[in-house]
Amino acid sequence: MCGIIGVAKKTNTEEVLGMLKRLEYRGYDSFGIATDSVFEKEVGEIKPVQNSECNMAIAHTRWATHGSVTRENAHPHSDCSNKIFLVHNGIISNYQSLKAGLKGHVFKSETDTEVIAHFFEEKLKTMDIKEAVKEFFRAAAGEFAIVLMIKGDSNLYALKRGSPLSLGVTKDGNILASDIYAFSDKTQDAIFFHEDEFAIISKAGYEFYRMYDDLEPQKKEITKVEWSGTVEKKYDHYMIKEIYEQPEAIERLQLSLQSAQKEKLENLKEMIKQSKRTVFVASGTSYHATLLGVYFLNQAGVEAHTMIASEFQNFYLVDKDTLIIAVSQSGETMDVIEALHGMKGKGAKIASFVNVPYSTIQRMSNVSVNIEAGQEICVASTKAFTNQAVGLAYLASLFNGGMDFQKVTNSIKHIISQEQKIKEIAKTLKKKEDMYIIGRGFLYPVAREVALKVKEISYIHAEGMMGGELKHGTLALIEKDTPVIALVNGKTEIVSNAMEIKARGGRIIPFTNSDTTLGDPININAEDELSFALAATVAGQLLTYHIAREKNLPIDKPRNLAKSVTVK
Repeated sequence: MCGIIGVAKKTNTEEVLGMLKRLEYRGYDSFGIATDSVFEKEVGEIKPVQNSECNMAIAHTRWATHGSVTRENAHPHSDCSNKIFLVHNGIISNYQSLKAGLKGHVFKSETDTEVIAHFFEEKLKTMDIKEAVKEFFRAAAGEFAIVLMIKGDSNLYALKRGSPLSLGVTKDGNILASDIYAFSDKTQDAIFFHEDEFAIISKAGYEFYRMYDDLEPQKKEITKVEWSGTVEKKYDHYMIKEIYEQPEAIERLQLSLQSAQKEKLENLKEMIKQSKRTVFVASGTSYHATLLGVYFLNQAGVEAHTMIASEFQNFYLVDKDTLIIAVSQSGETMDVIEALHGMKGKGAKIASFVNVPYSTIQRMSNVSVNIEAGQEICVASTKAFTNQAVGLAYLASLFNGGMDFQKVTNSIKHIISQEQKIKEIAKTLKKKEDMYIIGRGFLYPVAREVALKVKEISYIHAEGMMGGELKHGTLALIEKDTPVIALVNGKTEIVSNAMEIKARGGRIIPFTNSDTTLGDPININAEDELSFALAATVAGQLLTYHIAREKNLPIDKPRNLAKSVTVK
């Protein structure tokens, strides 16, 4: 989930770190940069270093996997002679056995990445770089995107297996990066690495090779990228900015689905009709969106299921009659990519809903719908979730008639207008250690999603659950003033569940569209199910945001998390 940069052009450290800053959502435990003359790395967020010109640079922003958050474990890493420097995104799963075979080398860190530097140091004693790269591909297990720089060499060397890597082609040189955001303000020309590819990059050009060929140069297509992904920050935090942007993002998606992406939706509808089973695969917030999608499709008479990506291959049968629909904000979620591997070989078709164009999952798909949420900077997803849910509900509406999406945006705007009341509730929750969110039917996925936001951003243990499951264990945890958000949409069963909690001293916070005596409510001005679900979700987002503000937490960059989950 780290962000990596490699620059082969006349540049300076300030420009390189500016590009790296655009990837900081991928990890912010530490950062580092190495150029022709500079080698700096520090714990924490990206900060300026002494500005100097250079013709070659690599840089890295880290989400820690192997080794604690220390300067020694920060990238770039080097070999014993400080001649080879490299940055790495991914995990070398057999690094310990590789390390055991490197006799006489001195290791300064706890990371799997440093082993790569010493591996190349050893191999380059007896072979050229191409042969050394072939040896590494044979020896290494796991996933990696690596950019390697050798002092005195005018080339950068890039290797890709599993983790994403792209090349931006500019007029005065070339830029390697984990994704196009890093260089999207500098060029629209991008080349995407395929699996098991190796490239030699210089200021003057590039050559790509496939590891299963005899290292013959490959022709690569340049893609014109259309989305810069630039964001101007106007608020205290990106999270609140992205919450406010949701009505506009939904309207943008609706227009796209009715025009530019209309044919894609019709093709996807036919794929569903021709399949015996439709199954979604997703992780985290996107999984909660698929729970809503499955609900709306089933309501429309279309049998559909969803499965957590990390367990997909353990629990789901796939054959030629299966349509798999992957849902991912980044389009690079490793668990989802792993779930999709080999599925076409079994005869399955793959579709997807993603937010990032040209992403790996999009390129693996027979049909891919862009959810048009725009770039999210905050690690916790807000507008991507609502647009995923809207996109899936729109798909369901193709089977049972239209849906008034204007009602959805109006309901969300109404929730945002109640922000001051939500702030006051947040003040009463900032010292709580546990919270529960209950819902039934289409509101069960909302309960799960609100609980996830509470955990991610406000660091409160939260559980989102079906109201009917309270009596199977959770009631034992209800004490005096335990806060429970009840998602009440006219269902008598959920009211009964809330009363069970209240009878045991719990505090009910109703999110409801009707009169209630359960507690002081957040009013959801919505009649239809989709409007209620998304308005309640936004209410949960705002509540979480303001709890975190009360606690003075790092809202956009919560501890231990990163936005693009590119490791298993």
